[in-house]
Amino acid sequence: MGPLTLSVDMKSSSSDASNRKIQSLQLQKKNFFASVSTGEDKPFDFLRTLFEGFIAGGTAGVVVETALYPIDTIKTRLQAARGGGQIILKGLYSGLAGNLAGVLPASALFIGVYEPAKKKLLKMFPEDLSALAHLAAGACGGLAASLIRVPTEVVKQRMQTGQFASAHNAVHLIVANEGFKGLYAGYGSFLLRDLPFDAMQFCIYEQLRIGYKLAAKRELNDPENAIIGAFAGAVTGAITTPLDVIKTRLMIQGSGNQYKGIVDCVQTIIREEGPPALIKGIGPRVLWIGIGGSIFFGVLESTKRMLAERHSTHESLDSKKD
Repeated sequence: MGPLTLSVDMKSSSSDASNRKIQSLQLQKKNFFASVSTGEDKPFDFLRTLFEGFIAGGTAGVVVETALYPIDTIKTRLQAARGGGQIILKGLYSGLAGNLAGVLPASALFIGVYEPAKKKLLKMFPEDLSALAHLAAGACGGLAASLIRVPTEVVKQRMQTGQFASAHNAVHLIVANEGFKGLYAGYGSFLLRDLPFDAMQFCIYEQLRIGYKLAAKRELNDPENAIIGAFAGAVTGAITTPLDVIKTRLMIQGSGNQYKGIVDCVQTIIREEGPPALIKGIGPRVLWIGIGGSIFFGVLESTKRMLAERHSTHESLDSKKD
């Protein structure tokens, strides 16, 4: 009787396991977003994630900004030109040094906030709603980085349009003429552009990576990460171009206060220049952000992997010593 009972239990257990597997597959087919499983991970190391995010983000930001600064300058001058104004192609690296001084900490802060936020939110949200975790984490990173990004952007764009000769001179005169708040000109429009941009770009990137990894059943290499990053950047850049035009106009207007705010800026542009003016610079912007996304995410993932390998090597050496 003993063996017979054991045989029945095994069949029942096998049947239950099969039923659970079928139910799981049925549930997975209903998922709208890519599903990501965190599994039984090691305890969340906030400080290490923060530190590695700072290093990876700062490295990626500086590489992208240095490589693509001329395209950004052309885009800014296209958006700033009113009517049929001429676009000057001299001094395309004007303001790069001062901009890097802001890009490095801003990019580091963004990824430093994004990575821990993403890991925490992925544990809080259901697996099939991972996209919401990526959206929220991207917005958190963008909000934190905006404190550094906005003054950097104001100084950069005023130099790109020929208003100032150096970053030091720009900061000094902006504060003298407009007060400290002048460094945060267009802050509302910046958030209106960058929070949706950051949330959308990182969500598209992360979701595509999850789907690709599930299909390929392996980790992605650097070229694959770069291609996905380029696509995510180009799509998001095109969608948010009108917001970028508004942000540019508000940031470069100075103390003249040509526009009274976001709504007035939109109405004035449409009234004086027509709706097409809201997509000025879309070509350079999509090119710049597409290539930038490729470089940024390629460098980001590569740096993150190198830091993770370095950490695991140190852990294994420490365990051998013990």
